[in-house]
Amino acid sequence: MRTEVGIIGAGPAGLFLAHLLHRTGISSVILESRSREDVEGTVRAGVLEHWVTELIKELGLGERMLREGHFHDGITLQWNRHRHHVDIEGLTGGKRVTVYPQHEVLKDLVAGLLARGGEIIFGARATAIHGAETETPSIEFCRDAANTPEMLHCDYIAATDGFHGPGRQAIPAAKRVEYQKIYPFGWLGILTKAPLSWHELIYANQRDGFALLSTRSPDVQRMYIQCDPAGSISAWSDARIWDELHARLDTGDGWSLTEGPIVQKGIIPLRSFVCETMRHGRLFLAGDAAHIVPPTGAKGLNLAVADVRVLARLLDAVHKTGDQSILDRYSATCLRRIWKAERFSWYMTTMLHKNDEESDFERRIHIADLDLIRTSEASARSLAENYVGLPFDKGDE
Repeated sequence: MRTEVGIIGAGPAGLFLAHLLHRTGISSVILESRSREDVEGTVRAGVLEHWVTELIKELGLGERMLREGHFHDGITLQWNRHRHHVDIEGLTGGKRVTVYPQHEVLKDLVAGLLARGGEIIFGARATAIHGAETETPSIEFCRDAANTPEMLHCDYIAATDGFHGPGRQAIPAAKRVEYQKIYPFGWLGILTKAPLSWHELIYANQRDGFALLSTRSPDVQRMYIQCDPAGSISAWSDARIWDELHARLDTGDGWSLTEGPIVQKGIIPLRSFVCETMRHGRLFLAGDAAHIVPPTGAKGLNLAVADVRVLARLLDAVHKTGDQSILDRYSATCLRRIWKAERFSWYMTTMLHKNDEESDFERRIHIADLDLIRTSEASARSLAENYVGLPFDKGDE
């Protein structure tokens, strides 16, 4: 098999890249180890930055998002049982975020790509990358459980295959520049069949720890509470989860969280990670293969799309001019945005979570940070601009 760009992984980065390349006339093939049902059926929350929502519409894929998504003009911060609305729309000149789950985005991207003649091979596990430093790289893969290797020959390889995929591992360890921070807490997330309790996301810093109230649909909500990342989910009965959510989200003014049956629950650890070596010859890392952010800042999917936005534009420029040196800009261009997103995600995470490794002094600083957002328009605007999506630098265009 042969194509111009071989893409490993049908997550947000891989699928958006295929669409962006398609509209410039560059061919691609996506290799995805999971089935289509698994890709589209893994329930994940999703907050889309303003520019990502606009890109989805620009690609002609926004009909269902516009019909079923929730458009939020702000978020609510809560501490000491008091709430403060951050007016994102007012602070950013009319921009809003869209709450539209990631798996629904993937459904739209998959259906749209296949309808346009794009090629996704589901059940195709990439096992090795060959010739990344040559002009003729290739991806070795096997379909489903078969042991017969096949080869996808291409001009470039985009590894959008996550932290554990073969893409990052194909770059020699001695050449990779990586940074990581492990947080001493995790999130217990639930999906509950319950009506809306609040009109927008609530980020709460309470004495017992962090909590997040989000939404999935008018009758299905997603909620999170800070927990021990090494803890067992079996120790968290439904009753205990609701008790903790009430303790962390209830206020003193009569408002109360609406309960419902819990249909899904699990614990995830939190960490920050960056691999600054995002290019190795004709191999390019994007999305979780290159960076991970804690979900507090709602940057994961958005940052992945930003990577492939840059990559697609550079590949288009090379395609038109033949100048391979254009690709030298990829890592540096992406990293400017990545580190800003990492900073914001770290800021939101440290400000909102209870950290037993911190002193009482540091905890009071976090409360002061929250109150500064309440009293300082400049601080509120900074949070709003980061949350809704920073503008791209002219050099990133």
